[in-house]
Amino acid sequence: MELEEKSKYGEPRKHDPNFRGPIQNRGCTDIVCCILFIIAILGYIAVGILAWSQGDPRKVIYPTDSRGQFCGQVGTPLEKKPFLFYFNIMKCASPMVLLEFQCPTTQMCVEKCPEKFMTLVSAYAISSDFAYYKNFCEEGVTNTMGVPQILSQRLCPAMLLPSKPFTRRCFPALGKKGDVITVGNSSTFNDGNGIRNAKDLIAGVQNATVVMEARQVVMKIFEDFTHSWYWILLGLAIAMIISLLFLILLRFLAGIMVWIMIGMLVAVIGYGIFHCYMEYAALKGEPGANVTIQDLGFQTDFTVYLQIRQTWLAFIIILAIVEVIIILLLIFLWKRILIAIALIKEASRAIGHMFCSLFYPLFTFLLLAVVIIYWGVTAVFLSTSNQAVYKIFNETNCDYSRKTCDPANYSTSPMKAQCPDSKCLFAFYGGETPYHKYLIALQFYNVFLFFWCANFVLGLGQMTLAGAFASYYWAAKKPDDIPAFPVFSSLGRSLRYHTGTLAFGSLILSIIQIIRVLLEYLDHKLKGAQNKFAKFLLCCLKCCFWCLEKFVKFLNRNAYIMAAIYGKNFCTSARDAFFLLMRNVIRVAVLDKVTDFILFLGKLLIVGLLGVFSFFFFSGRVKAFQNTAPTLNYYWVPILTMVVCSYLIAHAFFSVYSMCVDTLFLCFCEDLERNDGSAARPYYMSPSLREILWKNKEEDPSEPNAQQQQQQHDEDSQLKQEAHEEDAA
Repeated sequence: MELEEKSKYGEPRKHDPNFRGPIQNRGCTDIVCCILFIIAILGYIAVGILAWSQGDPRKVIYPTDSRGQFCGQVGTPLEKKPFLFYFNIMKCASPMVLLEFQCPTTQMCVEKCPEKFMTLVSAYAISSDFAYYKNFCEEGVTNTMGVPQILSQRLCPAMLLPSKPFTRRCFPALGKKGDVITVGNSSTFNDGNGIRNAKDLIAGVQNATVVMEARQVVMKIFEDFTHSWYWILLGLAIAMIISLLFLILLRFLAGIMVWIMIGMLVAVIGYGIFHCYMEYAALKGEPGANVTIQDLGFQTDFTVYLQIRQTWLAFIIILAIVEVIIILLLIFLWKRILIAIALIKEASRAIGHMFCSLFYPLFTFLLLAVVIIYWGVTAVFLSTSNQAVYKIFNETNCDYSRKTCDPANYSTSPMKAQCPDSKCLFAFYGGETPYHKYLIALQFYNVFLFFWCANFVLGLGQMTLAGAFASYYWAAKKPDDIPAFPVFSSLGRSLRYHTGTLAFGSLILSIIQIIRVLLEYLDHKLKGAQNKFAKFLLCCLKCCFWCLEKFVKFLNRNAYIMAAIYGKNFCTSARDAFFLLMRNVIRVAVLDKVTDFILFLGKLLIVGLLGVFSFFFFSGRVKAFQNTAPTLNYYWVPILTMVVCSYLIAHAFFSVYSMCVDTLFLCFCEDLERNDGSAARPYYMSPSLREILWKNKEEDPSEPNAQQQQQQHDEDSQLKQEAHEEDAA
C-alpha cells in the first residue's frame, strides 16, 4: 500500500554518488517566457515615458480656475493667489456639480478670501470699498464702468460673503446661533437683488464640498506625514535593528529566544486587552459614548471613533480571540515546537556560515522600492494626463448649454451670439483622443506589470537564498566544502539561467492577483445593484481566487528551490517539488508549518512592540513625550504606517530564516530518499537533523517503527560487510 502511494506521487530520488548540491552545468530555462517578460518591461517603460510626457501632477495639487489655470502655482502670475473664489456659491447647489465636479459659475484665483459682507451696488459708491471689491473681479474692471455693465458682462460677483479657506477654496463662513444658521454672525445677507436667508447657502456649500472631503482627509494625512516622517523613519530603523538583533540571537540562543518571543507576544497582546478594557471602562457614563459605530456613520475625523465604547469593545474581542488562539496552539503544539526549535537551530548554523544572507532582504527591498516608485509615479501621471475640457454655462435657456467650447474664440462664436449671457468655463479634465480613450487600459497595464515585477523580485530573492542554503546542506564537510560567496554565486545563476523560470512563476501569480483586483472592482461597482445570488457568486469567486493565490505562492516557492538546485524549468521543478512534498506530507505538517508559525510569532512580537511604543509616543498619553511628539490631525497615521512597515521589515528579515528552513526541509526529504545512512550512502544531514528524523518517525504512523527500521538497517549493513569480506578472501 505504501509503495502504491509513493508511486502515485512519483518515484523517490535514487542515490547519486556524484551529486554535490546545486549543479553547475545548467542551461537557460523557460526562454519564451523570458523574452515575453523583456518585451513587457520595454512596453512598461514606453507607457511610463508616454505618461510622463502627457501627465501633469499639478492638477491634483492646485485648484483650477475658470480659465484652467492653477491657483498658487510657484513660478506663475498666480503664485500669490492660492485660493479659489466662487462668484456665486449658490450655483453650486445644482446637481450638475456632482456630475461634472465644477460649479456653473465663474471661479477665479484670489490672494485672500473675502472677510466681510458687501454688494457691488454698495461698494461702487465708496472708492475704498470698490478698490477692495475689485480684488474679487476679473481684469478690465474700471471705475468708469457702471454697475449694470459690470453685472451684464459678469466681470464681478453681485455680492461678497465672509468666507474661510477650505482645501484652498473660499466657502462661506457658516455658523449657528441656537437653531438659526448664520453667515458672518448674521442670519441674512443681501445678494444684490434682495435679502436672503443664510440657510440658502447650505445646499451650495454641501455640493461644493462633497467632492472635496476625501481630498481634505488625504491632505490632512499628507500633512501628518510631513510632520512625522522623521519619527517614522526612526521607528522603522528601530524595527530593522530589533529584527536583525533577534536573528543574531537566534543564531546562538535559538531555543531560549523562541520561548522569549512566545512569552513576550502573549504579554504584549495581554497588555493590549488590558489597555482597551481601561479605555472602555473610562468611557462609561460619558455623554455620547454609547453611540454605535453604525449610528455614527463615516467621519473624516477618525479620532471620533475612539470616543465611543463600542470601538474599544471591538478591540477587546479581537485581541482576546487572537490571544486564545495562540495559547491553544501553544498547548497542543508544544512537542512540535520543540522539534521545530531544533530545525531553527540548524537553519541558524547555515545562516551563520553565510551571514551576508541576512542582509540580502535589503537588496530585495531596494528593488521593490524601485518597482513601487515607478508604478506610483506612472499611475499619478496617467491619472493627470487628461486635457482641460471647457463647457458652456448660461443663466437662461440655451440650446448649447453644457456643450464643449473653446475659450480662446468663444466671444466671436455663433454659440455666444445665440446665447449672449453664456460663458465658456473650465469644467473638468478629460479628452476624446484615442490616447484618452485607452487611459483605463494603460492603468490596467500599469497595475499588471507592477504585480509581475514585484513578484519577480520576490521570486529572485527566494531562488537566490534557496541556492545558497542548498549548497550548505549538500556540502559533505561543513563549512570546508561550502562554495565561496554562495549567495552571490546563487544570484548570478538565477539571473543568468532562470530569468524565464522566475518570469513564468510570477506571471501565473500576477494573473491571479489581477483577477482578484478585477473582482473587487466589480464588487464595488455592482454593490448597489446586485441581487443576493450575484453577491454570493462574487463572494465565492473572491474566496476561491484567494485560496488559489495562496496555493500558487506555496508552489512557486518550492519550485524555485528545486530550480535553484537542479536547474530545470518551472513546470518540471514545480512537479518535482509537489510530488516530493506529497511523499512527505506528514513531515510538512509537523516540521515545516510549525516552524513557519514560530517565525510568524516573532514578526507579531516586533510589530506589537513598535505598535505599543508608537501609540504612547504619538497619542500623547505619556507626559514625557508630549513636548517631543509632533502635533497631528490623526495620530493613528504614523502609528499605522509604522505597524505596517515594521511588519514588512520583520517579514523581510525573517523570510531569510523561513527560506532557509524550507530549503533545508526539501533537501532533508531528498536526503532521506537518496541515502540510508550507511558508509556507502551517508546522510548529508547534521546529527541534530537526524535526531529530528527519528523523533518525527516515532510520531509518524505512516512510517515504519524507527527502532525496527534502524535494526533492519544495521542487519543489512552487517550482511553487506560480511559479503564484502568473503569477496576479498
